[in-house]
Amino acid sequence: MDWDKLRIFHAVADAGSLTHAGDTLHLSQSAVSRQVRALEEALGTTLFHRHARGLILTEQGELLFDATSSMVRKLDSASARIRDSEEHVFGELKVTTATGFGTLWLAPRLSKLYQKYPDLKIDLMLEERVLDLPMREADVAIRMKEPSQSDLIRRRLLNIRMRLYATQDYLDNAGTPVELSDLSKHRLICQKTDQPQVTAGLLLVQKLLSQNVMSTLTVNNYFGVLQGVLNHVGIGVLPDYLTADFPDLVRVYPDLDSDEVPVFLAYPEELRQTRRVAAFRDFILEEIQAYRRHQSETRLGDRD
Repeated sequence: MDWDKLRIFHAVADAGSLTHAGDTLHLSQSAVSRQVRALEEALGTTLFHRHARGLILTEQGELLFDATSSMVRKLDSASARIRDSEEHVFGELKVTTATGFGTLWLAPRLSKLYQKYPDLKIDLMLEERVLDLPMREADVAIRMKEPSQSDLIRRRLLNIRMRLYATQDYLDNAGTPVELSDLSKHRLICQKTDQPQVTAGLLLVQKLLSQNVMSTLTVNNYFGVLQGVLNHVGIGVLPDYLTADFPDLVRVYPDLDSDEVPVFLAYPEELRQTRRVAAFRDFILEEIQAYRRHQSETRLGDRD
């Protein structure tokens, strides 16, 4: 089967349009159409239903698109390995993680990675949806639970807990709650219980809201919760990894926290030897070690 025709077919199926595929391939619409028709004639079948709003794959077209998608992923992986050299790390790396962890912990540390590898291009995708790594929706994932997909290399990075924090200014003005029932006199900043979040955080929020809190500020990610806390709006439910970068946060209810939440690093087995992935993995592990040292030093300081 002619690979050029398959490549053009794949671009059309991916774009759903002859015109858009032609723009991507730098070919005219008529040239793209001729190649698709030639492929259909060679296979003796119709690959697309054609209508005014675009193209829809037939059942036979779906089968072929699955095959070409697999070929494209393998070619992309092979191309990445060929381009990567032992000394030079460059090219695009697609990284996905939750919005809170990505904005509050990962993004502020990336300058160190760029200092070592200035030609690296990172596409940081922050969302709660779990992207499909084997299907190459992303190259690397950092997630708040162990990935269940097969053919992944996974490593547990650390465990975090959700806790309550406020600024000293807020506590000076509103008072420091001692009993859990005292929370009814304060403003609680948290994620809504119907928002995607780790189960441990959800259970803690539900427990707190049962205290008849007088006022709340709900935000759909921890970055927003942190901004509310830093601006003295109230007491916020936040992950404990923030204490390394925001040491002035005051922990409220020191004996109250959520269950542990595991944080995992994962990437496809086929990218094990890719220099970009290896560089990112090593960078993350170094930063986690530095974070753990900071936590240990902080605990020792608290005992003194």
